[in-house]
Amino acid sequence: MHELNTLPPAVAASFKGKTVLITGGTGSFGQSFLERIRGLGCCEIRIFSRDEWKQEQLRLALNDPQVKFYLGDVRDRASVDEAMRGVDYAFHAAALKQVPSCEFFPLQAVATNIMGSANVVQSAIDHGVSKLVALSTDKAVYPVNAMGMSKAMMEKVLQASARSSEKTMLCLVRYGNVMASRGSVIPLFISQIKAGKALTLTVPEMTRFMLPLPQASDLVAFAFEHGNAGDLFVRKSPACTVHDLATALKNLFKSNVAIDIIGMRHGEKIYETLASREELSRADDMGDYYRITMDGRDLNYGQFYSEGSQKPAALEDYTSHNTEQLDVAGTEKLLLSLPYVQDELRAAGIK
Repeated sequence: MHELNTLPPAVAASFKGKTVLITGGTGSFGQSFLERIRGLGCCEIRIFSRDEWKQEQLRLALNDPQVKFYLGDVRDRASVDEAMRGVDYAFHAAALKQVPSCEFFPLQAVATNIMGSANVVQSAIDHGVSKLVALSTDKAVYPVNAMGMSKAMMEKVLQASARSSEKTMLCLVRYGNVMASRGSVIPLFISQIKAGKALTLTVPEMTRFMLPLPQASDLVAFAFEHGNAGDLFVRKSPACTVHDLATALKNLFKSNVAIDIIGMRHGEKIYETLASREELSRADDMGDYYRITMDGRDLNYGQFYSEGSQKPAALEDYTSHNTEQLDVAGTEKLLLSLPYVQDELRAAGIK
């Protein structure tokens, strides 16, 4: 595995002697965050997931007795409880993330992303976990597909529990596309280039946030350090069009394959939104991050129906259309920072 950025000293010190659980720990984020905390003197790091083959691959790659593997499913509360006993900090990354799969099987998205997350949250509370950080997605804002809808509900489930949780601090992060993560467009484009096939673009002017995997871990670490009950953190990220992304990859791999415009897929948007204008009206600008505080109203229903807010809503949502826009050269530079792209270029004999 590639060496990743270290955590801030104050955050790193808080892991010493602690037991940590990562759900979905064999995924892209889980492995990245595992590498961040493995050398921090944790008592134990638990990887919880349902794929025994991926666990075996990771176990053999690490050969680290500090890392323990728990086979289970977030849908199964008993298996979650078994992994949660004695845990100090939990990071919830297990989810169904593929838009088409969730469109075809929406109840599966409900079972994993909503009910499974509820199991993780309640288990953390019941077992006295100190902090739980859960991962969400830009697709949860104004959702148009089942995956986004289920993640939006996951956010609400966690925040509802955060209102009454006294010992467990529950908070969230939300980010856009993690560059070169499993199942994402960058590995697809690279595989098409290597095979000499046309790159399949949906809509050339479609924009997407671009977030390298280490920055996703940075976001989670920032939420861990600064989060209060129910807070949601967003990292400010640049974006580019999918056409510029495809062009940048063609340039890097010195390829002249064609680009095939296939049209927008079901459940997609022209641009993604990381924070709505309503959320930004109660957000703290923390430099590279927004902290969006939870709507803290209690069960006094009058606060929803008869009491308004004097604070004006922000003028714009924070989207991949109005964030910093990378051109082809800027996209190439960001791509070259990715270990995955570096490995693929090296394998292709390109320096």
